[in-house]
Amino acid sequence: MRAERLLGIMLLLQNNGKMTTRQLAETLEVSDRTILRDMDALSAAGIPVVAARGKAGGWTLHDRFRGAISGLTLDELKSLFILPSDQVLEQLGIRPGGSGVRRKLAAAMPASIRDSARQYLEKIHIDTGTWKPANGVLAETLRTVTAALWEDRKLRIRYRKADGNAAERVVCLLGLVAKGSVWYLAAMHGDREYRAYRVSRIVQADLLPDTFVRPADFDLAAYWKASAEQFAAGLPRLEVRVLADPSIVGRMTFTDKFVEIREIGGETEDGWVTAVLFFQTGEEAARYVLGFGGKMRVVAPESLIPLVVEEARAAIALYERL
Repeated sequence: MRAERLLGIMLLLQNNGKMTTRQLAETLEVSDRTILRDMDALSAAGIPVVAARGKAGGWTLHDRFRGAISGLTLDELKSLFILPSDQVLEQLGIRPGGSGVRRKLAAAMPASIRDSARQYLEKIHIDTGTWKPANGVLAETLRTVTAALWEDRKLRIRYRKADGNAAERVVCLLGLVAKGSVWYLAAMHGDREYRAYRVSRIVQADLLPDTFVRPADFDLAAYWKASAEQFAAGLPRLEVRVLADPSIVGRMTFTDKFVEIREIGGETEDGWVTAVLFFQTGEEAARYVLGFGGKMRVVAPESLIPLVVEEARAAIALYERL
């Protein structure tokens, strides 16, 4: 806490030029005596704080030490207010303090732009969590993964593949990426072979004593961008034409299933609404259509209709056995 306060004092003096002991104490919510002790600590650390006595006196930083935060543009300062959500920080084992950080940053800004930038604190809140309860297994895995990340240690993982089988391998962890509420780790194994793993599919993670040298030319953001683009380009795309009851049109996008609504047309003579949808697989398309019961039916491709019928019969059979 004291280190944060000392930094706060330097930022305040850097941007306000001169402040009295009382002004600093009120801004940082401490006593005058605490500020005086902090000034002694800054001086002892070689920070050139200068005290001016008299009616117009106060504390200043020596000109040669004035920093560059006041040189940031308004958009750059605004961006600093958009901090990661508390959920992301907690999952990384970092105690959230976003609102406090933003308040301190606002206090250190030049008065001319403070109010404009502070709107981001008052009007934007980022919540990347889900409505589901916290996953204890995921939290434990993330603790092990982050330990490997900070210490450049190798990690042995058992990873559940898409077919349900598990594979074991030793990886060198290069980074973590939060996409929405889902964590992925970027890792290297073999002869600089890079791959991304979804953390929730890691069945077991063991921290190994062996360390590795991180490739100097590895750029996490660039790797993730290229990897995500490659993944998206490789996704299968199935175009499906449907007829929908007008009563469900407004709800067609409110689903956790993957669907891209390409077009919603007008009503037909018998009162249906035409729509063109895209899915990754036929199974996803069939389940999406059945989710609306008798208020949506497939027009094309005709090959999807038997799959919808099969899924519907399976559901009926399940309930007939009760």
